[in-house]
Parts: sequence; structure tokens; C-alpha cells
Amino acid sequence: MKDFKNKVAVITGAGSGMGRYLAILLAKAGANLAICEINEETLSETNNLLQKYPVNISCHVIDVADKAAIEKLPLLVKDHHGHIDLVFNNAGVTVDSPFEVMSEADWDWVMDINLQGVINSTRAFLPFLKARPEAALINTSSIFGMITQPNQSVYHTTKFAIRGFTECIAKELKNSNVQIHCVHPGHIGTNIVTNGRMNLREGEINPLQQILGNLIGIGNTQEELAEFFKNNGMHPSRASNIILKGVIKNRSRILIGADALLMDLSQRLFPVHYEKIFPIFMIPLTIMRNKKPLRE
Repeated sequence: MKDFKNKVAVITGAGSGMGRYLAILLAKAGANLAICEINEETLSETNNLLQKYPVNISCHVIDVADKAAIEKLPLLVKDHHGHIDLVFNNAGVTVDSPFEVMSEADWDWVMDINLQGVINSTRAFLPFLKARPEAALINTSSIFGMITQPNQSVYHTTKFAIRGFTECIAKELKNSNVQIHCVHPGHIGTNIVTNGRMNLREGEINPLQQILGNLIGIGNTQEELAEFFKNNGMHPSRASNIILKGVIKNRSRILIGADALLMDLSQRLFPVHYEKIFPIFMIPLTIMRNKKPLRE
């Protein structure tokens, strides 16, 4: 795909974080947008930020876990925009909890949004993408789709599955007009911890969080961790820019951040003991990470 001008892009999770900045950067590039979000207030905020760009925008308040709603979405977008060229399956949530104490409701909540949402969206939109001369499907996994940490069993399950699902359909569609991309962000400054759920007993904070807490001085409450996570990750505008460059260059796997590159390399070289390497690098990476937004 050479550029995004006059393309129609569907973005889930567009109310904040990478979804919001994907929308902004695509609008700047001349793409028309169907922005999707469960939170009507944050969706409206994103829409307001897009008004200065001369592009066509439709807003869709939708729960990606609602299969029936997702099945109807492509026709709604096509009726408004005429066609669909790009789909960014970006919405995601997490639960920070040991598996043995995680409720079935929490497990299902993450599975339905992170995994079934991506699968249902892909199934719904793929015929519309295949009808275009060139198109792209972009599914967001995570570096946690390559490595594991304690207390993230359901998140890992969904992100490993998204990686496998996306890489499989990329092979199935390799001779088609549809580019398939799997995105693996490292630490991006988003609201995922703020909007997530936590159920940890004393002493169950994962080792990496504990080390960061001891060395940097952050607490272990959800509020403290959420503030640290958002303020010390790569700015989501930069992450979104990397994604869009990856789409233009047709990179099937898009790694975001030095931490993602390091974790990917370490699990290849040290598949059993990679977690012992992380603490050595995470502090300098956290300090040096570019937390500033892209310049206008």
C-alpha cells in the first residue's frame, strides 16, 4: 500500500491510546475514518480532535465483544463511506491476576474482547477488504504474544492466539490483495492498566513490577501502576506512526519499541531463561524511552 489518501479505515478502540492516534495520523494522511469505541465520551473526544482534518468521519459506539453488532458493522461503514480499505483491530483489555484466583467472568471478559473480537471482526470485514484493489488487515497482538510474565495468563492466551491466528491467515491470503499485519507493541503509554482489572494477593506482584517498584519508587496499587504505565511508556502517537509505516512497507510483523525488539530477541536466544535478562535492561529502557508525542 503506497499511501492512505482517500482510503477508508476502520479502527476499534479509537477512544484513546494507539487507536486515537491511528485515527489522527490517518486523517492527516487523507484517509476517511470509521472510528469505533465502547465509551461514547472518549469516542466523542477523538472525533472532536479529528474535525480540523478535511476527511469523512463516522462514529460507531460498539462493544467488540458483541458478535451481532460486529457482524452489522461492515454494512454500516460501507453505507456511509462506500467501501472499506483498512481494518485496525486495536481494542484490548487485561486482568492482572494469578490464574487460580481469576474469576471465570474476568477470564471471559478478556477473551471475548481481545480474541473473539478480533476473530469476529476479521470474519465480518474480510469479504469487504477482498473486494478492494488493495487492502490491509492489522491485528494488535503484543510483545506478550511472544514472552510471558506471571499474573497475565488470560492476556497472554489472547495475544499468543492473535499472533497465531493472524500469521495463519497471512499465509492463507498471501496471493490475495489483502495485506495482513500482526502488531507487537512493547510498553506504550496507554490506559490499558487504568481500564483493566486487578486481583492480586500480597506477594503476588510479578517480579518485573516489583523490581521497577523498588528501584523507581512506584507503588503496587492499580492506580499507581496505571499512572506509571501511562506516563513512562512510548507515546502512543509514536507507536501509531510505527504501525502505519509498517503497513506502507508491508511488514507482516510490526514490533514497536526497543523493549519489544529486545524481548523478541531474548526469547529466541534464551527461550527458557529470558525473564532473567529483562531487569538488566528495563530500567535504562524506561528512562531512555521517548515519551514525548510526535510533532504536529
